Amino acid sequence: MKNLILALLLATFARPLLAQGPPPQGTPDQPYVVEYYYKVQWGHQQEFLQLFLKNHYPLLKKIVESGRMLSVKIETPANHMTEDARWDYRVTIRFKNSTAATTANPEEERLIKQLWPDQDAYKREEQRRFEILLAHWDLPVTDITPPKG
Repeated sequence: MKNLILALLLATFARPLLAQGPPPQGTPDQPYVVEYYYKVQWGHQQEFLQLFLKNHYPLLKKIVESGRMLSVKIETPANHMTEDARWDYRVTIRFKNSTAATTANPEEERLIKQLWPDQDAYKREEQRRFEILLAHWDLPVTDITPPKG
């Protein structure tokens, strides 16, 4: 009898869990937002930020100017977190649409060469930026705020 009651309870409560899933994505012509998280080795946060601002942010700004991206925002947490949850920088990018976010930019290589004529220095500094990085993850997000009304 206990097993029957347990099975009925599980069937009742498991059904709503199965119905849950990721929030709906917007239409292909709507902005698409991705948050990029960076966790840096202790003591190297400032070095990482300086390299990011020197060797990556100018590229992001150029892509915003082109219209492929709508905006770029860089944030750092105001308070510390536990080590397992810690991230040092979040870069939120609003792309024009999901296609722009998920396909290679054919102009990127040209822009990199234009922005950093000394490619050896650029590559060396970018390598260093990734050497001091402990973790990096990308999180597409969907705004599900109900419309005002």
